Amino acid sequence: MMGKRILLSGIFALVLGYVSAAQGAVLLDKVMAIVNKEVITWSDVYRGMEYEVSDEVKAMKAEDRRRIFKENEMQYLDILIDMRLQLQEAARVGVSAGKADVERAIRSIKEKYSFSDEAFAEMIRKEGFSLDAYKKRLAEQITLSRIVDQEVKSKVLVTEREVDNYLTEHKNEAKENEGFSVSHLFLKKAEDRKQVEEKMAEILKRLQAGADFADLARQYSENAAAPNGGDLGFIRKADMSAEFLAVLSGMKAGQVSEPFWGGSGLHLLKLDEIRRFDTPQELREAVRQKLLDAKLSRELRNWVRGLREKAYVEIKI
Repeated sequence: MMGKRILLSGIFALVLGYVSAAQGAVLLDKVMAIVNKEVITWSDVYRGMEYEVSDEVKAMKAEDRRRIFKENEMQYLDILIDMRLQLQEAARVGVSAGKADVERAIRSIKEKYSFSDEAFAEMIRKEGFSLDAYKKRLAEQITLSRIVDQEVKSKVLVTEREVDNYLTEHKNEAKENEGFSVSHLFLKKAEDRKQVEEKMAEILKRLQAGADFADLARQYSENAAAPNGGDLGFIRKADMSAEFLAVLSGMKAGQVSEPFWGGSGLHLLKLDEIRRFDTPQELREAVRQKLLDAKLSRELRNWVRGLREKAYVEIKI
């Protein structure tokens, strides 16, 4: 397992559809696993990994990318086996996604990201899909969500007593979990300080003109978060540097800070989300969701394990 997960390995990670090859073509591809009466091939695994990897890995040299794929092929094969079992179970109990569901999902994606038809077509082309393959992927995603909702999520609940017990045992829960989701654009300190400030000023102009913070961070930021659009994720107040905390405490969600100097360079922050509990009820709801997520994760693992125990699964490598 990699320290910073390079492959998305959760049950809900999106994967490519199956290779729609004739039997003769499948024989030319290495079979990596048999799941009941279906096969998972080498191309299934490697196409999936090629899609799922982070921008950081996509930017690597081909040789380095192949090495990472080889190191993680068994882990990803395991994910595909679990997903294949879930889709087979969905088919068995009559859970599916129809053409109307897929078209509705596509309309939602276009609206969310303000895609024109041309921009949407370009997006899926860059991701390596034909329109039919993309629709198949969406149908599988919807089906997976529905079967998990029906077989697992609908059966999981958290009682008021469980919330009470958790809060009794974790008296500092609010303080320990307040913080910020932050994106960061960073320019390293240089001998010519003015030059660094001028570069940041140009970046700010582009932001004010409507450029996306994440795109600019990928292009200009000089730290490890750049490939992820500067996304630092959620940081607890207790874990945050004093200089960052001072800046973020005066901001609202969605705002971008003024540039400020730190010990190693010039910083620009975007406050994506504030996690704060203003009332006891807000804290209770956050704890309820935390307990629900933990239960759901546990029950999901148990359900998938049960599918495996009833299935014929043969690893061929």
